[in-house]
Amino acid sequence: MGLLGAVPRHATMRTHCFPRTFVFRMRFTRLISATLLASTLSLGACTGYQKLLKSTNVNEKYEAAIKYYDKGDYFRAGTLLEEMIPLLKGRPEAEKAQFYFANTNFMQRNYVLSAYYFKQFTDTYPNSTYTEQANFLRAKSLFRDSPGYELDQTNTVSALEVIQDYLNTYPASEFRTEAESMSQELQKKLENKAFQSAKLYYSLRYNQAAVTALGNFTQQFPASVFSEQADFLRLAAQYAWAKESIESKQRERFVDAVAIYQHFIDTYPQSKSLRAAQTMYDDSRAEIERLKNLPAEPTAAN
Repeated sequence: MGLLGAVPRHATMRTHCFPRTFVFRMRFTRLISATLLASTLSLGACTGYQKLLKSTNVNEKYEAAIKYYDKGDYFRAGTLLEEMIPLLKGRPEAEKAQFYFANTNFMQRNYVLSAYYFKQFTDTYPNSTYTEQANFLRAKSLFRDSPGYELDQTNTVSALEVIQDYLNTYPASEFRTEAESMSQELQKKLENKAFQSAKLYYSLRYNQAAVTALGNFTQQFPASVFSEQADFLRLAAQYAWAKESIESKQRERFVDAVAIYQHFIDTYPQSKSLRAAQTMYDDSRAEIERLKNLPAEPTAAN
């Protein structure tokens, strides 16, 4: 009975292993099929796009460009529209095509190009329904192209001028809040640039230049978050300049240091730098007294 009822060991292994192998193969086959299908669809899409590029049918290419644009494929839409714009000249579709083309550059973060093409659009179609939006997106392009504060800020100044012009032209615009926010951010960048540049003179111990630059900064940005630090550094630079001056120039420069100190404590009575400022003030007063008691230099004979 034991022999007749026994099942061979190798037969048992096949019974258990066959389903797993079969399932694995089926899954693998499905994966390959899905990959091939996706590749085929992608190849078909690319082939269709390549055919469009070679097509001379203006209407077909325009409609395809708008479809690509609506799907968010700004690269293909932009490529087709760039070819189409000269061919659409004089047709009603030209206005939309030019605006969409400018925006494809913006959406691809080509901000220098988008600013240029939005400006070109508003010059060509000053009364278009897209004109206000084009002016805003031009301003936004310049805003996004503005470099960090440590670099040259010529582009930032240009962006601010365009944003302000937009705000003046469209005071009730739906984009006004965003435009004002961009303007404030750029102004802060210029403020930071100006302060860091003035501070650099002090760091390099060009004390006379630091006094002038820091004074100019506080006049240009009286409500700056850097105002207190700028005024303190101006005092420190004036004091250091007086200390390193020749004796005949020291008294007037220490007098200026005292005047800057008085302004500082009047403006920032709770400043954390008061003790250091007081030390410079006390030493300046002492130097003024010392220099007052020095014998006068002999005058040249007539």
